[in-house]
Amino acid sequence: MKRLPPLPALHTFWVTAQCCNFTRAAEQLHITQGAVSRQIAGLESHLGYPLFQRQARGLSLTDEGREWSLRAQQVFGLIGEAVEQIGCRRETLQLKAPTCVMRWLLPRLMQWQQERPDVPVELTTTVAYTVDFRREQFDAAVIYAPVGEQSAQAWHLFDEQLTPVCAPALRAGLQTPADLQRQVLLHPTRDERDWALWLKAAGTRLGNLSQGYHFETLDLAMTVASQGSGVAIGDSALIGEDLKAGRLVMPFELRVPTGMGYYLVYPQGTEPSVGLEALLTWLVSQAQ
Repeated sequence: MKRLPPLPALHTFWVTAQCCNFTRAAEQLHITQGAVSRQIAGLESHLGYPLFQRQARGLSLTDEGREWSLRAQQVFGLIGEAVEQIGCRRETLQLKAPTCVMRWLLPRLMQWQQERPDVPVELTTTVAYTVDFRREQFDAAVIYAPVGEQSAQAWHLFDEQLTPVCAPALRAGLQTPADLQRQVLLHPTRDERDWALWLKAAGTRLGNLSQGYHFETLDLAMTVASQGSGVAIGDSALIGEDLKAGRLVMPFELRVPTGMGYYLVYPQGTEPSVGLEALLTWLVSQAQ
């Protein structure tokens, strides 16, 4: 029987598979990017096949990697359930959120921990936009869902509004939407619906819509855009920190609502604890 893969390396792979980015995985695991890379390489050597395709524009899972991602999610899900059911549940609030909202959420959670160290929060990121509290042991979650269709237990953060963003060096060459024809377009998803929606609202048609780069997550597209490699389309509410820091600029004033929004939710039929209600209230105030 072949030896089982080392659990720490498998956990590192699972975290990396959710964001397909060594740097982001290293930040979540609180280790160096090199350590993440070495653990993944060691796991691939142990298994005898690659788990990621390494490309100039980032990482993507191989077929085997996708299979292992699903299995790893089940494994660590069972471990998480055991921790909750066998031992006493920790008082730390368990929060789940999609990776696309990390650029907005993470700085605020860090601020929250400084202001309220008595209410610690443990964040789990995922590529999923929803939560199933019947199977997932979280106190609350950030979800991405249609505007106005949520229950009374959903706390509204903000609506999605799309607008192009780029590095400051590209700003001068973007006087009108038609100037995007001369730029590399960066897509935060595999399809081109976000760009298509904004361009339609701007009354502009481009011949290069399908010639740009497509990414698995918004975070990857924003990172490449901040490096001056093209113009990305993104939610203006999620990139405030990048705008404040000068990493990104919005060359046009037009922001197009998509009919989707971000909400905080907690399990139906329950009352939030004092600490959880304080956190939810504070995050809503930050969004406003």
